[in-house]
Amino acid sequence: MADTLNQNTNIVASNKKRSSGSDECDHHDDSFFVSKKQSKSLVWEDPAAALANARHEFGEHGGVNMSIEASATFTVMEPETMRRMFAGELGPDRDFFIYSRHFNPTVLNLGRLMAALEGTEAAYCTASGMSAISSVMLQLCSSGGHVVASQTLYGGTHALLTHFLPRACNITTSFVDVRDLEIVKEAIVEGRTNVLYFESVSNPTLTVANIPELSRIAHEKGVTVVVDNTFAPMVLSPVKLGADVVVHSISKYISGAADIIAGAVCGPASLVNSMMDLHQGSLMLLGPTMNPKVAFELAERLPHLGLRMKEHCKRALEYASRMTKLGLKVIYPGLEDHPDHALIKSMANKDYGYGGILCVDMETEERANRLMNVLQNFTQFGFMAVSLGYYETLMSCSGSSTSSELNNEEKELAGISPGLVRMSIGYNGSLEQKWSQLDKALSKMQEKMPF
Repeated sequence: MADTLNQNTNIVASNKKRSSGSDECDHHDDSFFVSKKQSKSLVWEDPAAALANARHEFGEHGGVNMSIEASATFTVMEPETMRRMFAGELGPDRDFFIYSRHFNPTVLNLGRLMAALEGTEAAYCTASGMSAISSVMLQLCSSGGHVVASQTLYGGTHALLTHFLPRACNITTSFVDVRDLEIVKEAIVEGRTNVLYFESVSNPTLTVANIPELSRIAHEKGVTVVVDNTFAPMVLSPVKLGADVVVHSISKYISGAADIIAGAVCGPASLVNSMMDLHQGSLMLLGPTMNPKVAFELAERLPHLGLRMKEHCKRALEYASRMTKLGLKVIYPGLEDHPDHALIKSMANKDYGYGGILCVDMETEERANRLMNVLQNFTQFGFMAVSLGYYETLMSCSGSSTSSELNNEEKELAGISPGLVRMSIGYNGSLEQKWSQLDKALSKMQEKMPF
């Protein structure tokens, strides 16, 4: 059996290299980040196929699932080995580990899977989505740095760029409408701007970024493109479309169970290595470490992410279409009347749909709250809760919840109506069963107010 395993470069059995003898090469290698297939040539694949082709880690005793390396620190067999590890001569590429804030084998494997998912050279998984975003910005920008960012962002990211980074790090941000490519071009100052940052599908307004054109504009001026792809895993592949770095809140669709907080940075191996540098690395020194037990659980969920995303997206499109016919003001990129429908259709990976989130604009917060109350407490369609990607539908009034960090003027610029209800459409129960619950709630609302 061992001979068979060794012939397959995508299947990796446990082979601890505990000796640092001179018979081994001493150079550092990036290949520990990715499967051997990927490290040779980054050829784009369907996300589900890429995940299936990533190296498979078996358990220590031959289990089909990898073992959990729950150690904070790691032993060496020879005193000289530790010196060489800290000098960078020996590393995870040869199965030498120092401390789990640096690299942990279980977390490292999840990183390989995330790199496969996004088609990047490398990925590193963190304790939260915000820690992934913060670490990337701090690695790519120094004091006096400049960011150009979309004016429509998740509230926490907006607060980071608007308040924290200017105060703590002297890093400033110019917020622009990324749909206006000329304005983006004018905002980027060659030699000063470090990062162009936006969400592939914006939270909560569901505008779609023209990733190829935005990447082209940024690269012409030597600027790194960072894309938050939390709303659209599998649906969009930003690096395939020209972006440099992808960040995720794994807590959402990738987890799928609303029980884990986690994040990921996917990008060039050189960037991830720099973020893990012992002296200058933002991930290494700020320490947003992922627990290996969490990494194990997430690695078990990634294989069925594609199936889950297809069902989320299928139901979101169906409900958006039916609600539109009833006269509601629905925002969903999969609808032909959405201003970015043609754009997302041109960029989306085939067969994954247009995203699992739709918005209903009820115009006022009072009407939005009444709708959510009926949907949760009278017809059991979903839950009033923030976050997304859960198997049940989650609903929130964005202006007073996940975008509450923006002031009224910023919300208006971002296009966030006071009555905007964001719905992360779940897949629990049958489609018709859940539609019946939604339709019943809408009928109850219509008794008191016409749409």
